[in-house]
Amino acid sequence: MPADLRTRAIVLRRTNYGETDRILNLLTPEGKVAALARGVRKEKSRLAGGIELFSVADVVIRYGRNTQTQSNPLGTLTSAKMLNFYHNILSDMSTLELASALLKKLDRAAEQTDNPAHFDLLDQSFAGLNRGDHLELVQTWFELNFARASGEEINLLCDISGQPLSPSEAYLWDPLEAALRPDPAGNIRAPEIKLARFLLSNPLRLAKNIENVATILPPLLPLAKSFA
Repeated sequence: MPADLRTRAIVLRRTNYGETDRILNLLTPEGKVAALARGVRKEKSRLAGGIELFSVADVVIRYGRNTQTQSNPLGTLTSAKMLNFYHNILSDMSTLELASALLKKLDRAAEQTDNPAHFDLLDQSFAGLNRGDHLELVQTWFELNFARASGEEINLLCDISGQPLSPSEAYLWDPLEAALRPDPAGNIRAPEIKLARFLLSNPLRLAKNIENVATILPPLLPLAKSFA
């Protein structure tokens, strides 16, 4: 661990400590880190404005000599400059609930492994929610790409029997086998498969331009969430 770490960060959790301090759990491109923000609850703290929830900040964290050999050291936050504040998330309860759920999910995931993809997933999802993207679109994009980052990417090439997916077939999602099963009554057809492939291959910001995206999404979200 370097003596100073400068990086981008999203606050996962804030815990009051002592009379004026906070312990922060931060998601960064390097993984999850913990830092003590001294005096941040004071009225004139120079750090407070940079560590709001649902924001991205440029931070500097200092580590003492005695933390160099620790696997998860607690550093000290010495600088925090806000880069993006996704304030529109706070204006709608459903949007706020989804954003909070994504925070908690990545907080738990980061306990298991440091995955550089997690930071970008959360940043793009917050940006989409701030733009007012369809909530189901943001969640489906997030869940599909989170599964991929976790090594559990959905197979959008072959069905449960290993046959190539056909544009003329209908499919049902089989959660036990984690695969698409041909079924005439299935609700997953060519448009849904095409959209899922697009969401796994493109930034979230491009998805809102897809025609009739809101009508195609419903069968995909349960599928994506089955990997949770």
